[in-house]
Amino acid sequence: MDNMQYAEELVKEFLVFRGFMNTLQIFETELSTDVGKAFQVDKILDLIFSVYVPKFQADKLVGLLSFFKQCFSSSSEAALIDTLSKLEVSILRYYIVHALNSARQDKVIEFYGTYGNVLLQRCDDWTPWFAIPYMKNPNLDPQFRVYFSKEWFDALLLLVRNFLSEIFNGIHILQISIEKNTIKRLKKDIRQLNLKLSQLQAMLEAKESELSQLRTEDRRAVLTEEEFPEAKVEFQETFLGHTSPISRCRFSAAGTNIASASIDGTVRIWTYDSSTPTSRNATIYCGAEIMSLDWECKSDRLLLVGTGGGGIKAWNVDAKRVVCDLNTSAEFPSILDLKCSPVDPIFVSAAASRGKGSSNIKRLGFASLTVWNMKTWKAMSVLPLGKDPPAITSLCFNHNGKILAASAIDGMIHMFDMSASLQITGWPAHDSAVSSVLFGPDETSIFSLGTDGKIFEWSLQNQGQVLWSRDCSRFCRWESIGTSRHEMALDSNGRRLLVTSDSVRSPIYQSLVLFAQVQGHMTGFKTLPHSAAITTVDWHPTLPIFLTGSADHSIRVTSIL
Repeated sequence: MDNMQYAEELVKEFLVFRGFMNTLQIFETELSTDVGKAFQVDKILDLIFSVYVPKFQADKLVGLLSFFKQCFSSSSEAALIDTLSKLEVSILRYYIVHALNSARQDKVIEFYGTYGNVLLQRCDDWTPWFAIPYMKNPNLDPQFRVYFSKEWFDALLLLVRNFLSEIFNGIHILQISIEKNTIKRLKKDIRQLNLKLSQLQAMLEAKESELSQLRTEDRRAVLTEEEFPEAKVEFQETFLGHTSPISRCRFSAAGTNIASASIDGTVRIWTYDSSTPTSRNATIYCGAEIMSLDWECKSDRLLLVGTGGGGIKAWNVDAKRVVCDLNTSAEFPSILDLKCSPVDPIFVSAAASRGKGSSNIKRLGFASLTVWNMKTWKAMSVLPLGKDPPAITSLCFNHNGKILAASAIDGMIHMFDMSASLQITGWPAHDSAVSSVLFGPDETSIFSLGTDGKIFEWSLQNQGQVLWSRDCSRFCRWESIGTSRHEMALDSNGRRLLVTSDSVRSPIYQSLVLFAQVQGHMTGFKTLPHSAAITTVDWHPTLPIFLTGSADHSIRVTSIL
């Protein structure tokens, strides 16, 4: 009885919520005259056989039978669902027989027009029944004669009555009881989660206090970037040829080629050998600002170029031609980053829609992460980011390509399992947008550079723990260089971190791991100067050689001792 009253209260609550006041009054009137307070199977039978069938309300009949099926959901109720399905077939056939007996062949044809495809997909041998409205005397046909007999109808009525009486009277109320207990359990879980949330908030405040103290200690213990000595250079070579500020430059996987791009949509390929002068291999005209570059990881032949016009081009260095020209959807025209897997023939594109703001950061809208097959040049999947996700600015694979890190303009870092195409974790890394993200040398940590100029090294073994931090805001201001983002690069040993700069020099932070483990001064260097801001950086894959691209239209290759 308690469960019945609980169900009635749920119905009343729903009617009040929807504003169905007339229905509520009728419901309360019927409750007041309900003496037995029990499941009334006769009213269900009258509804089916005295209303829906005689009045040819096929849609309501089918809807009611579907509702009955929804009352059985668990695998343990498979036998009940099977029985109900057989009864459903018989009831629908009775509907057809009644229409024929009433000389309403049009209702049979109308019924098949609406539900015919569904019936044919079942294993109940409905095919012969599609001929019945066109037969002269189907009641005399041996295949259908039994369905026109009173004995068959009486047996059907009895079967439906017994089924509803024996099953729904217990099962439906049992489900209400289960639902009631589930709600109680959920309320208890919510109280426990609120308590846990309070504890986590207290822990977060403690961690923020520790982080603030760490930053203060950093400022006391280390040299400032202005005090860094100039790097000791073995040689330096300057590439000229671009006619607008450099937006990106990248060493190829083996370091034998260099790609440089400028905001006027020009990409130049340079053949590089430290023992011979550099020569230009090719020039690519893309017709839109170049926002991202990446080389295929298994060879030095294939370069991917992402533009601000939604284009992704694949350039073959040996053939000196574009081998594939892809376009993202018009909704996401800005290709902010491209990353090739170090193992599989795939790459991921981080595309962004256009925002409505006036600043660089506000001009970026929502994000789309697409995985592409480099053999077929087709999109394979879209990585999940939730509804209306903020733009993704930077991507980085781990060494075996199983994990992808992505940074976003809302300060989040996301981590994806590429084999499952699922996000496995994520955390708020900055109070501002994150412009660049890199895995640490042993992949137990990850570096992030925020548009506020702050650099953090995050532990991947103890998520949320900051292993090292640095404030280089005097070098990195989001709006100053006019490109989509600042960036950073680690050398092949993971001991030198090179960062872009609004100044003519860039800082090189050195011995990051050592600094995180011992107290003392952090060493670092400054690059030799360009004549304008340094807009892009990269390291040679094996040698102590780095690239710098500048707003002065030049690219420099520098080897340090």
